[in-house]
Amino acid sequence: MTGYVAPGYEAVGEAFAEQACGGSTLCVFRDGVVVVDLREGWRDSARTRDWDERTLVDVYSVGKPVIALAVLLLVELGMVGLDDPVARHWPEFQTPASVRQVLTHTAGLPTFPVPRDASAWSDWELLCGDLAAARPEWPPGTVAAEHALTYGHLLGELVRRVTGRDPALFVAEEIAGPWRLDFGFGLDADAQERCAELEFHGADWPDRTSERGSVHERAVANPAGARDLAVVNSAAWRTAVVPAVNLHTTAEAVARFYAGLLAGGELDGHRLLSPALVEEMTAAHFTGLDRFIGHETTWGLGVQLESDGTWGMGGLGGNAGWADPARGHAIGYVTRRLGDFERVDALDTAISSVRLLS
Repeated sequence: MTGYVAPGYEAVGEAFAEQACGGSTLCVFRDGVVVVDLREGWRDSARTRDWDERTLVDVYSVGKPVIALAVLLLVELGMVGLDDPVARHWPEFQTPASVRQVLTHTAGLPTFPVPRDASAWSDWELLCGDLAAARPEWPPGTVAAEHALTYGHLLGELVRRVTGRDPALFVAEEIAGPWRLDFGFGLDADAQERCAELEFHGADWPDRTSERGSVHERAVANPAGARDLAVVNSAAWRTAVVPAVNLHTTAEAVARFYAGLLAGGELDGHRLLSPALVEEMTAAHFTGLDRFIGHETTWGLGVQLESDGTWGMGGLGGNAGWADPARGHAIGYVTRRLGDFERVDALDTAISSVRLLS
């Protein structure tokens, strides 16, 4: 284990060491200042390449708030309204859903409607065309079901239609650049060289993540490959733009992202959102059963709100990014070892205890 732990955060360092899994990193900001920056393990399954501060990891749904922020930038600029019908900006789109309903996972489109193989991940227009012609599973606004794989194409195509820019380019130029965030979609060759290889924490992990016949199982199964190591460790996946689930990032970038939101939408002198729109983003817009997650969930605009006042987003396999406004913490945890959330829970307990005792 290497890195930095500020005085008073020793318990967090101990918790991170206890949760070591052979490839992970944790970064915590407090009131905009780094207080924890730790890493351990290797970038590859063969354990020949040490993890370093530039290692990138596919963090699955941790990337959803990033593409949500891209749309909120357009709201900030007056180019999109939260209650605009998506079809106002994307005329071929048949579902009568609003931008707000897409952002809150209530548009009724949790699955891609046409069976596709893994090659479809590299065909943006094909998958967006499938979504445009789809019929919602429920009337928009009536049911929440996390749009596990569809979320990024729904919002990313909205960005593309309004700005004329590829969503990966828009995120790079309008979010990652101004806020100095080492993350992105559609990686170039240099960034791919920095990627960690994903592997399962247990051989049966994919079979334990969804119940047969459930919305969850249907949502993550099509197009094929989102939980197939041969796919997600491939160059084709890393160069594809799948904003719902293939943000490649460092923990420091995730933590900085939340630090900017905690600061009212401004970081390093670059304002992306007004404080009012950050407040709207992190307010409750839906509370109830989420049919993908399987339990009661409160959704903001791209983030999940917890009963303890924290908000953020976890990713399949145990990655997470979140903000704790009461304690001033912005946190990113990323791992290449896909498993459950026990590691995140242990780290959250340790991080939360620091503020309470200081």
